[in-house]
Amino acid sequence: QVQLVESAGGLVQAGGSLRLSCVGSGGAFSSYTVGWFRQAPGREREFVSALTDSATYYGESVKGRFTISRDNMKNTIYLQMNNLKPEDTALYYCVADIGTVIRDYGSWTSWGRGTQVTVSS
Repeated sequence: QVQLVESAGGLVQAGGSLRLSCVGSGGAFSSYTVGWFRQAPGREREFVSALTDSATYYGESVKGRFTISRDNMKNTIYLQMNNLKPEDTALYYCVADIGTVIRDYGSWTSWGRGTQVTVSS
């Protein structure tokens, strides 16, 4: 497993942008599939995005607005969030694993502690 630490989230107005980052340590980070999930109060954890060696995946609700990327030299993954909506308000978690079911949160073994993103209307 790798240890993951997310950057601070923040409060942003609807239509605005925010970039989250997540630093990994304790493993061969470049070998890991990485991603993001989120959880809003009273709701199940939701798949946001994932990045493998060969493909990028997005949840339907964020497709076209969010972009995932990574910098293996810095052991860091990013989530650029544009055109934010109030319904994007949630605790965002970065995740990493080797060989996982991309959209199934139960299959990811390494999780950050989460960072809060709040979008005001």
